[in-house]
Amino acid sequence: MFTGIVTDLGSVRRIERRGDTRFVFATGYDTDGLAPGASVACNGACLTVVDKGQGWFAADVSAETLSKTTLGDWHEGTPVNFERALAMGDELGGHLVSGHIDGTAEIVGIAREGESWRFRFRVEAALAPYVAPKGSVALDGVSLTVNEVEDGPDGTCVFGINVIPHTFAVTGFGRRRVGERVNLEIDLLARYVARLLAHRAQHV
Repeated sequence: MFTGIVTDLGSVRRIERRGDTRFVFATGYDTDGLAPGASVACNGACLTVVDKGQGWFAADVSAETLSKTTLGDWHEGTPVNFERALAMGDELGGHLVSGHIDGTAEIVGIAREGESWRFRFRVEAALAPYVAPKGSVALDGVSLTVNEVEDGPDGTCVFGINVIPHTFAVTGFGRRRVGERVNLEIDLLARYVARLLAHRAQHV
């Protein structure tokens, strides 16, 4: 489990194509304390450390993960948000995040608002019902609060969030452009409420 509070902004150092795809990441983490088998959220996707060295670690990614996330678009030099898994007793600074990506959201607008930046994202129809004003989402692994939601006639929605200067500086949001995609994880509570309602509707 994670909280959506990014603790390192690294990058893709190398990509190795084999049965699966191996990503080697440059990181500022002290990798002496990063054990093989440890979980690290990489732009929100929970990946397992399979190798490491001074200033880098590697993770293997399946074809399924590449197809469901933005990882298939990554190349050498792509910035990546990192968060290490929670330890018992850690502060929950954001919201509970599983590291299981539900889909992607397209950036459709970026505008400066005072000292912050307003980002707007479009989400496909299958995920739109799970996005609610004042609710939580994880975008590229960053815990953020939804400001407003506009439903489209095709079932999609566009929602807005504010990125404060600190988050803009220490995550990949400072390098994002309109038209790019980000990884989206919906709030765990929204996921379970939707499942319960669907189950109830089937058995009424």
